[in-house]
Amino acid sequence: MAKVKTPLDVIKPLTSGQEEFLKALHSKDYDIVGVFGPTGTGKSLLSIAYGITEVLKEKYQRFIIARPLIDIVLEKEITAVELGSLYYEIISTYIRDILSSFIDWNIIEDLIRKENVILADIHFLRGRTFDNSILFLDDAQNIPPESSLELLMRMGNNSKMIIAGDPVFQKNPEIVLDGATLLREALIGEERAIVIDLGLKDVVRVGARRGIKLILEVRMRRRKLNDVEREILEAARTYAPDADVITAAEFVNEKKKYGISGEHTPDALIITKEDHLGRLVGRGGERINKIEEEVGLRIRAIELTLDFKELVRAVHPVSWIHKHIIDADFAGPYMLFKVDRDSFGPFVGQKGFYVKFLDSILRKLVGVGARALEVEVPRRRRRR
Repeated sequence: MAKVKTPLDVIKPLTSGQEEFLKALHSKDYDIVGVFGPTGTGKSLLSIAYGITEVLKEKYQRFIIARPLIDIVLEKEITAVELGSLYYEIISTYIRDILSSFIDWNIIEDLIRKENVILADIHFLRGRTFDNSILFLDDAQNIPPESSLELLMRMGNNSKMIIAGDPVFQKNPEIVLDGATLLREALIGEERAIVIDLGLKDVVRVGARRGIKLILEVRMRRRKLNDVEREILEAARTYAPDADVITAAEFVNEKKKYGISGEHTPDALIITKEDHLGRLVGRGGERINKIEEEVGLRIRAIELTLDFKELVRAVHPVSWIHKHIIDADFAGPYMLFKVDRDSFGPFVGQKGFYVKFLDSILRKLVGVGARALEVEVPRRRRRR
């Protein structure tokens, strides 16, 4: 095959997470690479760029791309049997959209024609074996994990598999254990497999961060409220009618369950749109005081942003702990809080109750759990 410029000659990682992902793809230590994270983090782009590059360099013979097609209106998967040749045209367009700026499309069409690149319907692979191949499963959150494993069983000699998915934003929030979540858990600790978690800090696509924020907002607005939460919202509309309130979460029972009785932790949290917090609270706090009097609860309010340290600051029993959070970002289906080792104990609480409390609030608000990781922070040398 003639030497041509490959996608990875043009595409370079833009974040540390993307660098880690590409390093894992090139490593001979792993046969399976799982990459999970929000839209816009480059999961599909880097996976397809890697697969095409390796085929062009003749390091692998074939690159098999499997991606479920989902009818978002009917919320059902569509197979090649239903669409015929249109199924493969849609998959081809998806690849073209991803790579059009990085490689001549005629080269890709030639690879498809010679079956060096195969667009596969995952439902019709039984009985096939792919030696010397890269197998790529995209959007794993949209299919049962058993179907993903069917593709895995097609791996032959000298082959590598890439599994990509978004277990938070691009899945049905009513499904707790989606394919991406289950596959991620299965791959952790699996021999010759690695899991790479990409987060908000790895989002590079223009507009993706705004889209993620809007998804979170819609999810909060659609969540089912209990009687107390509805009462809180009604009081907010009465005393702060010009404030755009997204939702309210009440957690009195959770406080009792985890033995949280300190004055810093409120009984409920109100989430507003950005720039609407002041309207809800009032100049001297008179509006939110009226809401508290109306419902008989201690209430705190925050704006919806992608900085989850603010949520910790609002509800955590230890008032100063947010200052010692090094990072708060998505890691698979969880929000991972990286905390200074010296403050890790106060963050998690006795028996881990404080983290469990945060977990319950995050699950109630956006369907995402909480995890904590202690990290060593270099201390500056004291001046003599």
